[in-house]
Amino acid sequence: MASGPHVIVFANEKGGTGKSTTAVHVAIALAAKGARVACFDLDHRQRTMGRYLDNREATIRRTGQDLPMPVHMTHDGTNEDVFETKWHELASQADYLIVDTPGRDDHFARTAAALSNTLVTPMNDSFVDFDLIGQVDPENFSVTRPSFYSELIWDARKQRARADGTQIDWVVLRNRLQHIEARNMRRVSDALAQLAKRVGFRIIPGLGERVIYREMFPAGLTMIDSKAFGAMGLGHVAARQELREMVAALQLPEPALPLFAA
Repeated sequence: MASGPHVIVFANEKGGTGKSTTAVHVAIALAAKGARVACFDLDHRQRTMGRYLDNREATIRRTGQDLPMPVHMTHDGTNEDVFETKWHELASQADYLIVDTPGRDDHFARTAAALSNTLVTPMNDSFVDFDLIGQVDPENFSVTRPSFYSELIWDARKQRARADGTQIDWVVLRNRLQHIEARNMRRVSDALAQLAKRVGFRIIPGLGERVIYREMFPAGLTMIDSKAFGAMGLGHVAARQELREMVAALQLPEPALPLFAA
């Protein structure tokens, strides 16, 4: 990674898809492996990633626990110069730069997506969320056309390939799978597979709908902070496993090290 950090951008113009929670968990997972990780929160209004990591820093100070901790900044949403200065400052001290974007159309989110190496679009398994990336026939649920967002990403990938030869790996991450009715899940899955062939993204499983993810936010903890939990229940163990599988499925360029301690 001597040529610069691997840039992982979490982007979805729809809110409520678990984007920030997923981004923080990936960041801490990589930091726990010994990688230098930097985080850049572009949502200066909601600032979920920034607040999550602020809470984590406070927990480290309060408890004295040695938890993996990325460096992080939040963009104030002002101008290109501020954005570029913060971007380069974070990139200069990182193996991975993880960027969380607002759940809305945003100029700096588009810029970040175009600069990414891995572009992750989390979505819940519903046609409400699917509508962001594609439209389906209301009777047979076959894909009729990509959405404006898919076309935007398609154009960004073409421009990046022409500019420096980089192939942006677009990953659609399916969150909250286990609570979706089976027939609807199959329909969404089939539609995603159809659209993936047309616009070229990969599909991977994400994080489940678990109360523990919401409960960890005030302390800034993640599912890999096992020492902070004490004895872990079966739900925690299952959540750690799905996190392992998600990070592995991202197929990031990284040293072949064990992801977490057993």
